[in-house]
Amino acid sequence: MEIIFGLIGGLGLFLYGMNVMSTGLQKAAGDKLKSIISMLTSNRIMGVIVGAGVTAIVQSSSATTVMVVGFVNAGMMRLTQAVGVIMGANIGTTITAQIITFKIEKYAPIIVGIAVGVWLFTENRKIKQMAEAFIGFGILFIGMKFMGDALRPLRSSQAFRDLLVSFGEHQALGILAGFAITVAVQSSTASTGILLALAMEGLIPISSGLPILFGINIGTTVTAVLSSIGANRTAKRAAAVHVIFNITGTLLFIILLQVPLYRIINIISPGNIPRQIANAHTIFNITNTLILLPFGGLLVKIAKRIIPGEEDFSQGIKYIDDRILETPSIALASAIKETLHMGNVAKDSLENSVNGFFDNNQKNVDECFRIEKIVNELERELAAYLVKLSNTNISARNRETVDGLINTINDIERVGDHAENIAELAQYKIDNQLNFTELAIKELKEMNELVINGYTNALTAMRNLDGSLAMKVIEIEGRVDLMEKTLRANHISRLNNQLCVPGSGVIFLDIISNLERISDHSSNIAMAVLDELKGNNKN
Repeated sequence: MEIIFGLIGGLGLFLYGMNVMSTGLQKAAGDKLKSIISMLTSNRIMGVIVGAGVTAIVQSSSATTVMVVGFVNAGMMRLTQAVGVIMGANIGTTITAQIITFKIEKYAPIIVGIAVGVWLFTENRKIKQMAEAFIGFGILFIGMKFMGDALRPLRSSQAFRDLLVSFGEHQALGILAGFAITVAVQSSTASTGILLALAMEGLIPISSGLPILFGINIGTTVTAVLSSIGANRTAKRAAAVHVIFNITGTLLFIILLQVPLYRIINIISPGNIPRQIANAHTIFNITNTLILLPFGGLLVKIAKRIIPGEEDFSQGIKYIDDRILETPSIALASAIKETLHMGNVAKDSLENSVNGFFDNNQKNVDECFRIEKIVNELERELAAYLVKLSNTNISARNRETVDGLINTINDIERVGDHAENIAELAQYKIDNQLNFTELAIKELKEMNELVINGYTNALTAMRNLDGSLAMKVIEIEGRVDLMEKTLRANHISRLNNQLCVPGSGVIFLDIISNLERISDHSSNIAMAVLDELKGNNKN
């Protein structure tokens, strides 16, 4: 039991240290992660570089692949781009294994002590974040030492040694063991850490270490597969590409490249099994990438065959995904895009409602009612996402942006509500065959055109952070207010002179009231843009 407790405690420290180091590095990187992702093009080689770089920061290929699934699910990354990033992630995850084999655990307490001292006494935010990363780095090695100390008594257990040796004689068992460990701890880096701890204590030969390493490589795909459950088809295909790539690479090495791999690692690091495992890990993933990268398009085709069908992103959630919350700066960008998407969906609802009114078109009215339900669903999901984002490690400035977005989605949702009100009035007009004078219809169309122009400009100002356009929206809102008062007075005069049917008159007044309220919400969105620009100028 002492061995089990020691191993669990050491693994816990290892995982905690890795998480602290990853969090510190991500904080220090900040918006640079967003820039790294934005470098992505259809060029798969760039994708490989970005995947390796991001994984070096987040310290887990599983975490990077989960992020990739999130980006693909949110429409921020194409599947062809994801292929290169997934391959690069496998390379990036080998960096931790290489660092571990330098055996600097005896310096770990000193590293932690100095880093904690810096963290406590510095006021510089960047230095504090880097100190946090070094604290995690030191704890990671302390965890490795705990695992090594816990495993040391097993040196005298012949049965345990025989079990590990059997993994080399029966490679399928070794692969299964590596797979099972990785699935259990949900981290290929942690699994590799356990394998290296065994090697450092002289408990495992390289012939057994490689099959376990192959199994770890396959096991790391399970996290991405689990992450893709509930995601769209394209995200599922990204997870499938990861599985296909890792399994294909493992089969290539087992069947064709295992002997050359043994020879290379023996030449590079003879007699040093931990170093051989780390080198094998790196060579394995680099070689797989070099061989399979040209066939990235084929991997995508196979994934599409496995998961057939097409997506419909026309109106539902397009850009937000909880997996992206791991990188808050990118999550914020996706939330802004989703807010704009919600705004355009509400615009569709508004246009259908007024078209249904002017043309007596039942299909437009029904479509407005359908879209309004989507607007409400978008508002609920986006609001929940923004609350989660606000609780991540984001800057005070970004938190202000999140607060502004929460107000904006409320304004957009109210635009959808007013569109629904107009659709209900259109339904009443159709059902009761009400007629309006040509002048009344002309006035409504003029006001509607001005209101839709203001709302469209508000969304464009938000997309481009355009202050001058935002001011134009506020100016339009003033004109709409004046028009609403004028049209109301004119229409009451027509009613008094019996030039209009009373039933039609009430609907006219309700419509101009709803249009005026939509203009108010457009002005609110524009004001939020001006507040955002003001906040940016302060920083």
